[in-house]
Amino acid sequence: MNGAKWRIMCRAVVLGKCDGDLLITSVVWMNGGAELRRENLRLKSRKMTVSHKNMAYSAHNLKYEIGSLAQLENLCKQLYETTDTATRLQAEKALVEFTNSPDCLSKCQLLLERGSSSYSQLLAATCLTKLVSRTNNPLPLEQRIDIRNYVLNYLATRPKLATFVTQALIQLYARITKLGWFDCQKDEYVFRNVITDVTRFLQDSVEHCIIGVTILSQLTNEINQVSATAFFSEADTTHPLTKHRKIASSFRDSSLFDIFTLSCNLLKQASGKNLNLNDESQHGLLMQLLKLTHNCLNFDFIGTSTDESSDDLCTVQIPTSWRSAFLDSSTLQLFFDLYHSIPPSFSPLVLSCLVQIASVRRSLFNNAERAKFLSHLVDGVKRILENPQHWEFAPNSVHYLLSLWQRLAASVPYVKATEPHMLETYTPEVTKAYITSRLESVHIILRDGLEDPLDDTGLVQQQLDQLSTIGRCEYEKTCALLVQLFDQSAQTFQELLQSATASPMDIAVQEGRLTWLVYIIGAVIGGRVSFASTDEQDAMDGELVCRVLQLMNLTDSRLAQAGNEKLELAMLSFFEQFRKIYIGDQVQKSSKLYRRLSEVLGLNDETMVLSVFIGKIITNLKYWGRCEPITSKTLQLLNDLSIGYSSVRKLVKLSAVQFMLNNHTSEHFSFLGINNQSNLTDMRCRTTFYTALGRLLMVDLGEDEDQYEQFMLPLTAAFEAVAQMFSTNTFNEQEAKRTLVGLVRDLRGIAFAFNAKTSFMMLFEWIYPSYMPILQRAIELWYHDPACTTPVLKLMAELVHNRSQRLQFDVSSPNGILLFRETSKMITTYGNRILTLGEVPKDQVYALKLKGISICFSMLKAALSGSYVNFGVFRLYGDDALDNALQTFIKLLLSIPHSDLLDYPKLSQSYYSLLEVLTQDHMNFIASLEPHVIMYILSSISEGLTALDTMVCTGCCSCLDHIVTYLFKQLSRSTKKRTTPLTQESDRFLHIMQQHPEMIQQMLSTVLNIIIFEDCRNQWSMSRPLLGLILLNEKYFSDLRNSIVNSQPPEKQQAMHLCFENLMEGIERNLLTKNRDRFTQNLSAFRREVNDSMKNSTYGVNSNDMMS
Repeated sequence: MNGAKWRIMCRAVVLGKCDGDLLITSVVWMNGGAELRRENLRLKSRKMTVSHKNMAYSAHNLKYEIGSLAQLENLCKQLYETTDTATRLQAEKALVEFTNSPDCLSKCQLLLERGSSSYSQLLAATCLTKLVSRTNNPLPLEQRIDIRNYVLNYLATRPKLATFVTQALIQLYARITKLGWFDCQKDEYVFRNVITDVTRFLQDSVEHCIIGVTILSQLTNEINQVSATAFFSEADTTHPLTKHRKIASSFRDSSLFDIFTLSCNLLKQASGKNLNLNDESQHGLLMQLLKLTHNCLNFDFIGTSTDESSDDLCTVQIPTSWRSAFLDSSTLQLFFDLYHSIPPSFSPLVLSCLVQIASVRRSLFNNAERAKFLSHLVDGVKRILENPQHWEFAPNSVHYLLSLWQRLAASVPYVKATEPHMLETYTPEVTKAYITSRLESVHIILRDGLEDPLDDTGLVQQQLDQLSTIGRCEYEKTCALLVQLFDQSAQTFQELLQSATASPMDIAVQEGRLTWLVYIIGAVIGGRVSFASTDEQDAMDGELVCRVLQLMNLTDSRLAQAGNEKLELAMLSFFEQFRKIYIGDQVQKSSKLYRRLSEVLGLNDETMVLSVFIGKIITNLKYWGRCEPITSKTLQLLNDLSIGYSSVRKLVKLSAVQFMLNNHTSEHFSFLGINNQSNLTDMRCRTTFYTALGRLLMVDLGEDEDQYEQFMLPLTAAFEAVAQMFSTNTFNEQEAKRTLVGLVRDLRGIAFAFNAKTSFMMLFEWIYPSYMPILQRAIELWYHDPACTTPVLKLMAELVHNRSQRLQFDVSSPNGILLFRETSKMITTYGNRILTLGEVPKDQVYALKLKGISICFSMLKAALSGSYVNFGVFRLYGDDALDNALQTFIKLLLSIPHSDLLDYPKLSQSYYSLLEVLTQDHMNFIASLEPHVIMYILSSISEGLTALDTMVCTGCCSCLDHIVTYLFKQLSRSTKKRTTPLTQESDRFLHIMQQHPEMIQQMLSTVLNIIIFEDCRNQWSMSRPLLGLILLNEKYFSDLRNSIVNSQPPEKQQAMHLCFENLMEGIERNLLTKNRDRFTQNLSAFRREVNDSMKNSTYGVNSNDMMS
């Protein structure tokens, strides 16, 4: 390619339409150099003769194409440049329609050839990627080859495209190559000559080299990602992981080592030259080479699919064929030399490569080789640590440093070695360095207006969790340091408050320092669980607690004038840690902490300490009622206190708690006011508040209905107010919404807390039948507003949930049936109305529609599985409540695309949980459904079997087991000579299954594939439907078994055949419990034997062809 002249021998134009065949001209890169030739592509496979008339463009058509092109470019600019949301959404909608249009392919090439903006080129590349990835109506092989060649030529002739355009085109090349990895033309794998394709780039300018290296890097990354396999053809969608591993294994064996070697050689060449890294192109080339090397080393060699979010480093399973590269010490030395010779900005990438090299499997070497390898590795690391010039460029290193010291400190109690480990010397220094650095940063952050780390509460909590363990090591030194620093800051803070001339900046600095100290004190107290604590350490905790409580008294006394939100949040964090360690049933009340609290603050026992907690809670709710973070954390603290058995009984005796139980109105607690909230969703904390109050009320409630009615007076008044509004034709809708939403959130908290039959019956009789119509009316009026419907639906779902067997009605009571009638009415009302919404934007579909449907599914599941209704009576007495609810469920289900069922976790869990109940107890209803509905449900089960969520996968196994068992029983009955014929539903269901055997067969192969080749985390659940699937499809299972056996290497086939023989040994042709249990035991042994066989072969991954 060096010095070659690139020339385009044709222009890409739309030639016209001929009997529905759209022809476009493509530019193809010839193998013999940089020549380009013109070739006509057809979107359909059949060839047709094109007349001269159809191939020629009229002036009108050419003008139309140019106008269409300009319109597309204008839409691209609107999408990527405009700040107007409405314009951007309109452009996005128009471009989505364009990507789905039949002439998208021709327009994409037109955009690439004639487009004047980078955005139009990006659109073309993105659309082409979507076209080559689609599952239905995939592009023909010849067309994909020509698109691949066209992309390579386009990149080669335009090396200075915008970076994002180049990246999108490279992504297109990588996607085509991956999806076509096994495609053959004339007995040749046409998409595997990647290194040949790229070599031509590497022989030209630096810009071309960057493109070539980026192609290899992106391709390696693409093939390593499972997600791209979602685009495989429909025949493969049930086994995406299997197909992915087959491609990844082939790529690993045929190309990856060559790519890695090429990358290392290029890095050696670069390190041997005096690169001018101020030159942007040379800087970019080195960056891409390091990324390529890291992608090669980070490849999932054996299909373990490790969790990338985990901090734990996993072994890199380098293939044995790579041994030579790692036995050669120059490979390791290359990266250490690079670390010291190139600018610090490259350090993270070089270190990432070194981490991967250091993590190679130990079995790659013999003992002598490994000792030599480790020696080189340790020498290189030592050299890095001795030259810390790069460390200033590691701002995120605090997390990793604390993580290291946390693990070291946690190991101290288990160290048995006699040699000194020096941790008692260095750990206090680490603690001191962290604490003092946080305090010193406060002034600088305030002075320079920098971002305050205290604003990121998640990061702060993460660091404090790590420090809690470190600080408890040599705790005497930690405590002494904290006491000294706290006393200094508290004294200065008090003096500033008393001074009339104190500057706000000085006060803010001391508040910031005290905020950090309160957070840290809470953390080290919480760290008590990490070590065996002594009386002396409890006394030290007492010293720290006394100081924080004294500071709290000082800051609370100023709340009427001013308060500091961050300091209050730190106080709440401290109280939470203090509660976990020193409040509750397991705490020894003779602790020296209480002795110290008694001496300094007069708090003699836990009851008096609890009174301090409640005092702080009431103070916060009074003064911080409009601050959502403080209010929610305060209420969470109250909720946690109300859970403990002994503490809740002590709390009830406090006058402050009795005040709360008797005065839970907006007059005393401003956050309960309906006029203060700017948004209806801000009322969520009310549920937490009433959950805690409900638990406190239950302690002494018993059967005292008068006490209950007294407590419910504010809620009764709110319900009556809403009823009064609904009774008039004109009412303030916003006020009605706020009143109702606040009320149902309060009631849901109470319903959750009332988990005993006596108390829950009081609530049920209070709300039904008097106030249930109001909830139904709210659903009718505001079904389109999820801020209103979600709280109402959640309340109803809580009311029908038989938590702790609280829904136990007397034998003469119809309340169970009446409650289900209300449930059915609400589901039907909401379901029928929500389906009238029409098309909902994708980004709003969950909030506006799917969330409410998910809650309805949960509600129906809770009602059906509550065991307080005999559902047989509905049909017996002509009551359509059950039928209405189930039919509404089907209508809602059919309105949801399959992809959405798995894309939204809460929807997945509620749907599959409900389906499990229906297949267990209402199979006759499932059997009576229309064929397309049954196929939809079976397809959803099939997709759920491969879900990442174990709960969803387990639920699908259970559903499948119930369906298969039902089918097997009905088939068995149909073959026996009995007087009782099959019901109409059963006969119809059997007929549908016999018409579509592929669905059950597909699930059989899916389950078997997961058990054999994937990380099966719920093997027992998988085993239950498998036996029924095998018995229903014995011939298919036999064919599948033979296919798996024949796909093994010849020397492994006998062993695999024996594994299958052992699987079915002693298994009878029935689904009795005893037979199932024996099959489950056989399956465990089968999986173990198959895995052993796989490990003994060369990675064993090639066996994944079983489902191809």
